[in-house]
Amino acid sequence: MTLPCSGVDSFTGIHPFLLVIAATGLDRLVGDPRWCLHPVVVMGWWIRRLRNLAEQWAGDRRWALRLSGGVITVLLVGSSGGIGWLLERWALGQALPEVRPLAVVLLLIALASALAGRSLEQAVKAVLQALPPGGQGQLEAAEAQLEPARTALSWIVGRSTGQLDGAGILRAAAETASENAVDGLFAPLFWMLVGAVLWSVGVSAAPGPLALAWAFKAASTLDSMLGYRQGRLRWLGTAGARLDDLLVWLPCRLVVLSLPLAAAMGLRRSWQMVVAAERDGRPDPSPNAGLSQAIYAHVLQIQLGGMNRYGDQLKTKPLLAAGCPAPTAAKVHAMLQLSQRLELLWLLAGLCVGVAVVGAQ
Repeated sequence: MTLPCSGVDSFTGIHPFLLVIAATGLDRLVGDPRWCLHPVVVMGWWIRRLRNLAEQWAGDRRWALRLSGGVITVLLVGSSGGIGWLLERWALGQALPEVRPLAVVLLLIALASALAGRSLEQAVKAVLQALPPGGQGQLEAAEAQLEPARTALSWIVGRSTGQLDGAGILRAAAETASENAVDGLFAPLFWMLVGAVLWSVGVSAAPGPLALAWAFKAASTLDSMLGYRQGRLRWLGTAGARLDDLLVWLPCRLVVLSLPLAAAMGLRRSWQMVVAAERDGRPDPSPNAGLSQAIYAHVLQIQLGGMNRYGDQLKTKPLLAAGCPAPTAAKVHAMLQLSQRLELLWLLAGLCVGVAVVGAQ
């Protein structure tokens, strides 16, 4: 068997999995350099442009806003996946031999851009490092010293941070670390692995790891920019938000099943964690966010959820792992380390699938 693009037959079926592994390593090594134009920035520019055009045409007509949102979703997700597919075929088959090594490097960089493992970890650690040193009582007393942590937190959460005390900052950091671990790392990694499987089983014309990962990132970016239940976005952002929920649904549940195993829990204890997370996460309006936060809360034995302020609105989220201690800086660090272990577990599982495919040839 050869890979879908001619001229790339080394490692046969395992090759695409090694490409994904290399991309995750590059993401952990360099993250998202600020000097480099990121694909998500380009996607965001197009979303703003298309939104302006859609609102000029649709006005306040609900059906027109829904239709516009669907068109924007098809255009952005389709073009993002299509560009990724073209880059794959160029890098792994159609590039001239003398430029093929450079093309593969560009493909690797593009794959790494779809992952947010290091950038999420850096952002959360920046919040923790900005907190004043000492125990929880000192955090609550050091009001003036909390501003740097609030500012750092405001870059990665949607809630208002100006009035948060030390405990609130730590809870917000834990909640965004657990939710965005799925959205920013494991969901795109899942779709990369799906693309690698398609290549390995010989589906030569199928979208590969980059095409599927960029298509997912487009849906995720649409949800983050338009997926708000207010004003015109209540209808304009529906299609993107629903597609993002759909694409995250299976990766989220795989995280729920595998996170206790990454924490070295036994099968019986792991299943208890899964059942508890499903029970606690079910009331959340999001089909995925509450579940992803709940499994981290139960595995690490910390209580998440509660009252959040969004501008002038107060929203109460369901309590997760109720009765457990509040998050500490050490627990948030442990959460980040657990995500790293789970990422390694997923990569090992993917590599085993690659070996099995080769053995079945």
